[in-house]
Amino acid sequence: MDPTKNADTVDAQLLDIMLRAGSRWVLWLLLSLSLVAVAVMLERIWFFIQSRRQHSQVQKALDTMRKSGCQAALVDLQNAQSMEAEVARACLVNEADGAHAVEEHVASTIELQRLRYERGLAFLGTLGNNAPFIGLFGTVLGIIRAFHDLAGNTAAGASVVMAGIAEALVATAIGLLVALPAVAMYNLFARHVETSAAAATGIGHAILAYIKGEPARRERAADLALNQKRVA
Repeated sequence: MDPTKNADTVDAQLLDIMLRAGSRWVLWLLLSLSLVAVAVMLERIWFFIQSRRQHSQVQKALDTMRKSGCQAALVDLQNAQSMEAEVARACLVNEADGAHAVEEHVASTIELQRLRYERGLAFLGTLGNNAPFIGLFGTVLGIIRAFHDLAGNTAAGASVVMAGIAEALVATAIGLLVALPAVAMYNLFARHVETSAAAATGIGHAILAYIKGEPARRERAADLALNQKRVA
């Protein structure tokens, strides 16, 4: 069997597949991906707005902790599900285990909450990086078809090629149009995740400082009570 003939047969089959496929399906693929991206963006925007609204609730819990203790502060965190609230709840619930154990709870809670906060971001990042290449692939398919049409109709001249190339370049433009907002929103959301993680770490350190200072406060309270008893 002639290997050259086999190679020509394979090339002809691949060309036929590309001509039949065209670039239109790439446009529909990009349109579908853009709709999914918009849905992810809207869901993440709503999620981050809701988590931002709970910041004052966490601050109120810290004030209650300093005044009335850890168990009283847990009441202020009911129904709060932000990263800061989850870290604060983990610290307050496990404060009896000691400062070292609470510090481990802070680290583990932040890592688990990152997974929840970063949901959908991988899709946006991947789409932003690859949408231009998908559009370029559609452009290449369109150019192949344009030159094939020219080969079959040389009388039409360059107008056939120019029209086909112009139509094919739409795929690249759509790819860039899909990629730009995806990259922008990915960077915005990633920055918000880092900000939330930093805030949660600060909340954890504040509660840790309170827990570490609890023995000293109890000792001062005992000394004060003893002095008052002596004066009486």
